[in-house]
Amino acid sequence: MQVKVLGFEIIKELYEEDVDFSKLWRECSKGPWKDFLVHDGYLFKSNKLCIPQCSLREAIIKEAHEGGLGGYFGRDKKLALIDAQFYWPNMIRDVSRHVERCKTCHIAKAHSQNTGLYTPLLVPNAPWEDVSIDFVVGLPRTQKNKDSVMVVVDRFSKMVHFILCLKTMDAFHVADLYFREIVKLHGIPRTITSDRDTKFMSHFWRTL
Repeated sequence: MQVKVLGFEIIKELYEEDVDFSKLWRECSKGPWKDFLVHDGYLFKSNKLCIPQCSLREAIIKEAHEGGLGGYFGRDKKLALIDAQFYWPNMIRDVSRHVERCKTCHIAKAHSQNTGLYTPLLVPNAPWEDVSIDFVVGLPRTQKNKDSVMVVVDRFSKMVHFILCLKTMDAFHVADLYFREIVKLHGIPRTITSDRDTKFMSHFWRTL
């Protein structure tokens, strides 16, 4: 069975009959009520867009869990990403169910089980030969429409570059950004340490 994902415009028509928001919608039609208000046909709780019961909820969870730099975070991190922008009752339950059903997460968890001692990282011998990359996502958008930061650390000197980026960027675009911002200054590193999954890093290296 195919699920039709509803766009944001259509949710304006769903509030009035929605199980979760119909009463709030009627109250807010008269004016703001508690933390809720109607703006431009949308219902908000403070600055969070209220999502009625429709397939858009699942689409938002799926994008936060699998899309771009936010790919396959655990429940708490994914919940924080969604909760920063959207609201609906039982969001924690819905996010938890999605994570529990995620086959990729189950496979990754099985492969990550400790079977021995951790392999220590090599001690770097020179600047910018061994680097680590991390991502801070879910930030407020800048004037240039960026919502995340790529943090690149030289493991030898501890020098850090903070590079604005988008959460939706894939490995190809991350590699292109790294080449433009880091390689031009420090060259291509010998090793890169990251908490991204192996598939992401493999694509990153091939692109770089």
